[in-house]
Amino acid sequence: MSVAALSLLRQELARQGLDGFIVPRADEHLGEYVPEAAERLAWLTGFTGSAGLAVILPTTAAVFTDGRYVLQLAEQTDQALWQRLHITDEPAPAWLAKHAPRNSRIGYDPMLISQDGLARYADAGLEMVPAERNPIDAVWADRPPLPAAPAVPHPLAYAGRSSEDKRADVAKLLLEAKQDAAILTDPASVAWLLNIRGADVPFTPFALGFAIVHATGATDLFMAPEKIAAETRAWLGNGVSVADRDALLPALRALKDKTVRVDAAGSPVWFAQQLLKAGAVVSSGSDPCLLPKACKNDGEQAGTRAAHLRDAVAVCRFLHWLSVAVPSGRETEMSAADKLLALRAEVDGFRGESFPAISGAGEHGAIIHYRVTDETNRPIRHNEVYLIDSGAQYPDGTTDITRTVWTGPDAAPDLVRDRVTRVMQGHIAIATAVFPKGVGGAHLDAFARRALWDVGLDYDHGTGHGVGSYLSVHEGPVSISRLARPVPIAAGMVLSNEPGFYLPDHYGIRLENLLLVQPADLPRAAKPFLRFETLTLAPFDRRLLNPALMTEPEKSWLDCYHGHVLQRVGPLLGNDERAWLKAACAPIGG
Repeated sequence: MSVAALSLLRQELARQGLDGFIVPRADEHLGEYVPEAAERLAWLTGFTGSAGLAVILPTTAAVFTDGRYVLQLAEQTDQALWQRLHITDEPAPAWLAKHAPRNSRIGYDPMLISQDGLARYADAGLEMVPAERNPIDAVWADRPPLPAAPAVPHPLAYAGRSSEDKRADVAKLLLEAKQDAAILTDPASVAWLLNIRGADVPFTPFALGFAIVHATGATDLFMAPEKIAAETRAWLGNGVSVADRDALLPALRALKDKTVRVDAAGSPVWFAQQLLKAGAVVSSGSDPCLLPKACKNDGEQAGTRAAHLRDAVAVCRFLHWLSVAVPSGRETEMSAADKLLALRAEVDGFRGESFPAISGAGEHGAIIHYRVTDETNRPIRHNEVYLIDSGAQYPDGTTDITRTVWTGPDAAPDLVRDRVTRVMQGHIAIATAVFPKGVGGAHLDAFARRALWDVGLDYDHGTGHGVGSYLSVHEGPVSISRLARPVPIAAGMVLSNEPGFYLPDHYGIRLENLLLVQPADLPRAAKPFLRFETLTLAPFDRRLLNPALMTEPEKSWLDCYHGHVLQRVGPLLGNDERAWLKAACAPIGG
């Protein structure tokens, strides 16, 4: 399909008078999880990762991704058609500047790239041309229809605060910034602000739409009216108007002479372009919902604790099942993922996975975001490393957990235990960190890598990401990464803690819990400090750890964590599962 698709696209580019085109893996909301109708990159290249970009020129083309997907990119794309590149080592603007003649007309879809993203091409010596119609849409004959799932109320018991209160806070922020309105393009922000959820994209409860929040607190929601039933319309209240997407452009034009906040990094550049054409003043600023959404209120914090406890029952039941089932030799990566999903389906409030489970045995675990398929599915064999990264959506919280397991029955090799122990030490370093208010994720990232760096090892992904409250499993604005934006970590944020190590063609290691940021009680502190509360409740595989490498404080933390898991989860399990958990949570010793 890729050969035909690429040929059709080049014909359409010639018809539109374009010398090239940029194809990001994005929809009109620039989100990670997109509806099938927006999977343009996958249709064109065959690459299905959640982060990527393709650039097409008349006689050459390249596809880019980050360190999580480089192995997947090589497996899914045709080397004869595509240069496959690491987006950090060779960014797309640099590649274009090298391969496209100067002043080439390079097309882009202004609804699929941000203002900041477009600016990266400014020095490439090219003419960047907004396409009137995405050329892929013109040639994608069997493109799926746009999603039409209904928007539904998100009850106050889960949301913790009313939409009216949230809109008042955003209005206050806009007034202080002397801004008349703000554009919301992130469906997570729309969902959070209006206390609604939906089912328009996989794994994330979004109802796709746009919104304009005014400095009065009044909000205009642009969403297909048929998606909003009478109950939801009543839930939104009189302070929220509802109009179809077709009304969006006239609404932007009506903001003439107004100062309008647009997120230059997170919103399609189309919005700034249209506002400027209308005579509005575009004020670049972050999405006003981003930070308050990330700082969970008391109700959301209580909800995520409850969701994690229920989820832990399913995960511990799965780990027990794995210990019994794998020795039979009949289980595969796919059957294990299916079993975990079936166990989660028995949990009260389960709404679905928060992302497709990464179930990787042996060499597949080294593919950081591996997705098992019918073609790649293989048995989980004895005496190998098995990695399972999974999560769930519940109305009171979103979960994400990774465990790395040794399948036995023989002891794990010493070198494997060394690597897992060093990853565990990095995990503990983050979990126990106490740090002053104002510190960002980039400041903490090195803590997780120290034990690996000591022996010349590293991993090619961030250490942690934000997690929403029955929203996206990947949430900004904070992450724990050397590339993290300079946004301070704040109380109420939920972040993942997932250092790893990957040996290509052999195994992958990742150990992940979710953490809730809390104020630290330091009586003699000269200023406010923060700490982490661990939310996730499931044992780590002690067979993969070498206690001799660990410090006494590290072993004490692990024993205390396992004791807490046993105390909280044990009473909720059956007899056999409880006995297994007791053994799994025994003191590490050594």
